[in-house]
Amino acid sequence: MEQLYSWPWVQAQVAQTIEGWNSCALPSIPQSAHYTARQQRAHEKAYDKGLRAVQRETRRAPRNAAERLAAQQRIVASFPSFASVALGLADDESELISGQFLPMGTELARWARSFDCSLSTNDIIQACRNAWSCCGLQSLLGQPTALTPSILAYSLLYPYSDNYLDHPGLSTADKIEFSERFRQRLCGQLLSPGNAHEAAVWTMVQMIEEQYPRPLHPQVFDSLLAIHRAQEESMAQLKSARRMHNSPANSPPDSMHNSLDNSALLRISCAKGGTSVLADAVLIRPCLTREEIEFAFDWGVLLQLGDDLQDVREDLRRGSLTLFTHAIAQGKPLDALVTQLLHFSELVAGRMDRLPNGASSLKSLLRMSWRSLVLMAVADISSFCSPAFIAGLEPCSSFRFKFLRARNESLTGRQALFDALFEAFLEAGPGDRGTLPIACNCLRPTAAQPVADLRALGSSFA
Repeated sequence: MEQLYSWPWVQAQVAQTIEGWNSCALPSIPQSAHYTARQQRAHEKAYDKGLRAVQRETRRAPRNAAERLAAQQRIVASFPSFASVALGLADDESELISGQFLPMGTELARWARSFDCSLSTNDIIQACRNAWSCCGLQSLLGQPTALTPSILAYSLLYPYSDNYLDHPGLSTADKIEFSERFRQRLCGQLLSPGNAHEAAVWTMVQMIEEQYPRPLHPQVFDSLLAIHRAQEESMAQLKSARRMHNSPANSPPDSMHNSLDNSALLRISCAKGGTSVLADAVLIRPCLTREEIEFAFDWGVLLQLGDDLQDVREDLRRGSLTLFTHAIAQGKPLDALVTQLLHFSELVAGRMDRLPNGASSLKSLLRMSWRSLVLMAVADISSFCSPAFIAGLEPCSSFRFKFLRARNESLTGRQALFDALFEAFLEAGPGDRGTLPIACNCLRPTAAQPVADLRALGSSFA
């Protein structure tokens, strides 16, 4: 059977997206709302007020389920007033966050923790970010907002697989072997898991298979194979560049910047990001229109490039090559790339506006979130941009960049407090998991155990 989302198809879509990206290489930042210093200080005051409210909840240390539920309700109840002032959201936009996005993320986090109590807070938040993208996509594709088994499984697949492939203690041979076995499992081969990690990954694949039987929905698994191939291609090209320059993985990228030029790095980012959100869309509604496919693919590229901008400092430390670290290695400021990314977000927003489904409040919220992703990233890496560019961009932010950097640093210092709140939030209330397979708080299957039906993993949620 011919693959719907074959690798030649992905390459053709990447070429089309690159045409759109190149059309966004404009000299000035796109028009947007501007904020005076007085308005920015008002937003910052509201932000700090909301932050203090969360801190008070962490210090109260709820002792039982009823107190934890009450703490959660107080935080959710305070969000609309915080969002209206600090984030500039309308009432219907803040309601989308507190009434749809936050419950979906909480439900996923509770299920994930019950399935695998060793998952870290960062792993779960990574999975939640994908679920939140799905939450927006469901409405844009005319589907009810719900955490389905396949969205849950796909959101957890990549914290498991990405973190495994990035683990410094594993040999290249082990990573290659896992990647090959993962591909075979995505192709439908019923492999017994070789270890606990594979058992968890196989379980996630099985959840997708149970919702979407392979004979009826081949495009679902074509899309999953497409993102797997994109990740493999990315790893292979970057490793090849390092070998050519005898460069260790943690070396600065300047020794490799001639091996992969901007066009090659852009193709890698487009393939990885585009196939990632395309898979989300296919798992929501397997049969998509051409307009929906192109929007989902380009949204994924936008998120990938936004994440790359956000991760500039970490990527420089690790020697990871992206469009942004490549420019820095060449001694170029990031002004032009940031401007291009802002214009690309407007191009993606235009595609979104042409979709027939999705409320205007949702589309406005997503547009704002994409722009905020870029602005908050620039606040943290402003030293890689020219002073004149920062001076022109900062009034587009509802917060001063200095304020955003300071609060980001302070949140890092308060990590223990917010970890405690995160745990309390997950425990508060049973949630509605009627559509999800049963999970239990237990160790993942051992190497000798095949993946059993999920319903045998436990009797109920705590």
